[in-house]
Amino acid sequence: MVKDKIYVRYGNKPKEMIQDVLSKIKVEDYIDKDALIGLKPNLVVAKPSTSGATTSTELLEGTIEYLKSKGFSNIVIMEGSWVGDRTSRAFEVSGYTKIAKKHHIPLIDLQKDSYTTCDVDGMKIDVCDQVLKVDYLINMPVLKGHCQTKITCALKNLKGCIPNNEKRRFHTMGLHKPIAYLNKVVKSHLIIVDGLMGDLDFEEGGNPVQMDRIIVGFDPVLMDSYVASLMGYDIDEIPYIKIAEDIGVGSCLTSKDQIIELNEGLNTKKIPRSRAIDRLSNYVEEKDACSACYGSLIHALARLDEQGLLRRFKGKIVIGQGFKQIKGEGIGVGVCTRGFQQNVPGCPPTAKDIIEVLKKNI
Repeated sequence: MVKDKIYVRYGNKPKEMIQDVLSKIKVEDYIDKDALIGLKPNLVVAKPSTSGATTSTELLEGTIEYLKSKGFSNIVIMEGSWVGDRTSRAFEVSGYTKIAKKHHIPLIDLQKDSYTTCDVDGMKIDVCDQVLKVDYLINMPVLKGHCQTKITCALKNLKGCIPNNEKRRFHTMGLHKPIAYLNKVVKSHLIIVDGLMGDLDFEEGGNPVQMDRIIVGFDPVLMDSYVASLMGYDIDEIPYIKIAEDIGVGSCLTSKDQIIELNEGLNTKKIPRSRAIDRLSNYVEEKDACSACYGSLIHALARLDEQGLLRRFKGKIVIGQGFKQIKGEGIGVGVCTRGFQQNVPGCPPTAKDIIEVLKKNI
C-alpha cells in the first residue's frame, strides 16, 4: 500500500527530485480534479532556504509545475510565520512572491486570516479559515531541529495554520498535546519534506547542514517517527508523535520495509546526531516560552559559547509566560519576566540585546 510507505530521493536538484517522486507514486490519482490544493511550506522566518530554516523555492516550484502538468490549476500557497516575524516579508525574502507571480498562484498570509474554533476530542483549537477551505493539503516542512521540541517536521509544521494568539496559547499548553490535536482537525494529505538544507539544532536556521534529500509520504506520524530516527532521537523523546498516534492521526514506523529509497545517496552527507541545544538550555529555566523569544536566547547563548564566555556565566536565566507577575533574582528574558532583578525587554528581544546583558554578568 502506497500510503503506509515513505519515499526518499537523494540529490541536489530539487525540481527534478520532486517531480520524479510524484510521478512514481502517481499522486494525481489521489486528488480530485476540481480540488482546491493548498501548499503549506515552512516560512517560520524571513530567510532564504540556504539558512536551513525555510522550504526550498525550487522544491515548491517543482511541486507546482508537476501539479499543473497533470491538469490541476486551483492551487494556493498558505503560511503564517511565527509571532516574531511577518509572513508577507517571509514570502518576499524567501522568493515565494516571485514564484507565485510566475505561476499565477495566490499567496495567503494566514497571520491576517479569520479563524474558526474547532473542537478536537474536547480540546478547543482556533484554526485559520483558509486552511479549512482546502480540499487537499500538501504539507512541505523542513527537516530541522527545534529548541523546545527537539525536531520540527510534518506534525509541527501545521502550527503555521493557526492565528498568532493561538500560537502563544500552544506554548502555555506545553506544545506537544496541542500540536498532536491540531493534526487531527487539519489533515495533511501529502507530506513533502525538504531535507536538502536544514538546521539540525534550531528552527530559525543559521547553522545549516547540507543533507541532499527529500522525503515524501502520506502519513505525518509515520514521517515524523522516521525523521526522529534520522536525527538520532527516540520517539519517546518527542511526545507529540506518540500522542498523535494515540488519537488516530497516523501510525509510527514499524518496519524498514516502509522506507523506499528511490536512488542511492552516493554524494550525500549523513545526518549527524546533535545535542547542542540541549547543552545550551542547561543555563535556562523555561516556563511556557514562545519560540521566537526562546530562540533569541539560544542564539545568544550559542554566540557566547563560541566566544568561550558561556562557561564563565554562573547566574540564573529565566524565560517564558509562566514567569509573568513573578519577582525574583537573576536575569529575565522578554517582557514576561520584567519582575526579575535584571530584564532584557522585548517580545521577542534580539540575541544582541540578550548578549549585552549577559556579558555584564560574566
